[in-house]
Formats: sequence, C-alpha cells, structure tokens
Amino acid sequence: MDNLPAHCSHRRSTVSLKSRIKRLRLPLVAALPAALVGTWAAAPAAEAAGLPAPDHVIVVVLENHSYEQIIGSSSAPYLNNTLKAGGANLTNSFAITHPSQPNYLDLFSGNNQGITNDNCYTPQFSSAANLGSELIAAGKTWGSYNEGLPSQGSTVCTNSATEYARKHNPWFAFSNVALNTAHTFTQFPTDYTTLPKVSFVIPNLCNDMHDCSIATGDNWLKSNLGAYATWAKTHNSILAVTFDEDDSSHSNHIATVFYGAHVAPGSSTGTRYNHYNMLRTLEDLAGLTTHAGAAANASDITGIWN
Repeated sequence: MDNLPAHCSHRRSTVSLKSRIKRLRLPLVAALPAALVGTWAAAPAAEAAGLPAPDHVIVVVLENHSYEQIIGSSSAPYLNNTLKAGGANLTNSFAITHPSQPNYLDLFSGNNQGITNDNCYTPQFSSAANLGSELIAAGKTWGSYNEGLPSQGSTVCTNSATEYARKHNPWFAFSNVALNTAHTFTQFPTDYTTLPKVSFVIPNLCNDMHDCSIATGDNWLKSNLGAYATWAKTHNSILAVTFDEDDSSHSNHIATVFYGAHVAPGSSTGTRYNHYNMLRTLEDLAGLTTHAGAAANASDITGIWN
C-alpha cells in the first residue's frame, strides 16, 4: 500500500475522513430531542410549498360578478386601487360551477358534497374533511364571521330582516366543525391578534354584491376590512378577496386578489387557478399537512409572494 500513487493515497484519506465524520454524526443526531430532529428533517408545510407562514388569513367571498365586471371597474375603487394595486391580482381565476352554494362547498372542502343547487339542506349532514376540520384537528384555530347571522351557531336557512342566507356559509354542512365557530359579524374582533389562524368573512346578500351594487360591496369591504388589511401588511397576516361565481356571462372567470404581508405589491399571475387551488393554498399557508377533496391534487397559488 505504501507504493500507491499519490492521488490514490489522497482518495483513501478523503474516504477515511468522511467515514469518521459519519460515525461521529450518528450518535450526535441520536442524542438530539425528537422534536428537534423532526424540525431538522422536515421543513414546515408552508415553507416546503414555497409559501409564507402568516399568523392570520382572512378570506372574503363576494357574489355573482365576473372578473371583467370587477377588475378595472370605477365602481370598485378600493378593491382595484388599494387591494389589487398594493397586492396581487389573479388574472386567470375561475369558479367551479353554478349556482352559488356548490361553489362555497368546493372552496371550503374541495367537493360540493352532492349539493348542486341553492336549496336549504339539513345542517351538519357531512363528515367529510374540510378546511375547518383540518385546522381543528391540527390544533390550529378556525372561525367564520357571517353578517346577518341571527346568533352564534344558528343554523337558520334565511333571515330576511338581516339579508342573511345560509347557502353562502358552507361550514354548517359539516358535523366535524363546531357550530360555535360560526360567529355573527358583530363578533368580528377589533384586536386582530385574537383572530383565528384562518377565517372567512361572509357579507350579507346586499353587501356581497348579490342583491346590491358593486359600489355597495366595495364600500362595505373598505369600511369593514380596510383596517385589517392595513394592519396585515405589518403584522404577518393576509387578506384574500374572491367571488363565488361570475354572472354566467364570462365562463365563470372571477376576480381574486391577495393583500398583506409577503404579498408582492402590484404583482399578478396568469396561471389558471380555481377554488380548489385557493383551498390548497389556504391549507398550506396554515401549515397543514392534509388536504381536503380535490385540493389534494391541486397546485398552490404561486408567483405573487415576495
């Protein structure tokens, strides 16, 4: 062996050194606490997906208008001039179907759960996985804030006095989502640090643009979520605004805007996305490792994060 060429001797020394390092490293890893080893071995879900890990995400769902009716409209100055201009615009975002109710179920659970119309169903009929149940199972917080809801957890179908309709509130379909996580909008906190990890805000039938004008909905959004949006920019939080469906005139092309921390101002993406992509993104932003329904095979929304 003493007569080996110099380059062979160097190779033998390198291999020997690597072997000694490997033997030293193994007992060190074994001695580490299990939680620390797990942290070392696997990145958080959001990081693994190339997404930020916000403390809070709010999703606002508006109604029955196409992308072409909303983006660039002078009737929606807050949505366009603040949220879109200072956030991200998904230029190729689509709903799944018509009418409203199955789209909400698709957005929340990745499946319409057999509901294909706007009829009032028996509440809590499904135990399928959904965004709320996944958050709860993972020890994270979930909640909805429903304008016009008569009382916290009420399963009433409609309330004409407050222009409330349960068809826009999909969490009531699921037995694995506690009724008391459905709040009235008067319970929306002024201390945003107390918000759930992920929450949905559902305006009533007027303020969601269903029965009233685009301007009415835009003004409501600014008045009721504008302060949160401003706060989110500097407090590791995000606001997402989307629509359940279009007005049946533009192939279900809808407006979807993200705003807040980690969202690149003035960004846009032309990748085609739908409610399943939105659900998958919300799951991964929350650091979940499970994905409901069609979200399991959907891609995350990318190209808008800084």
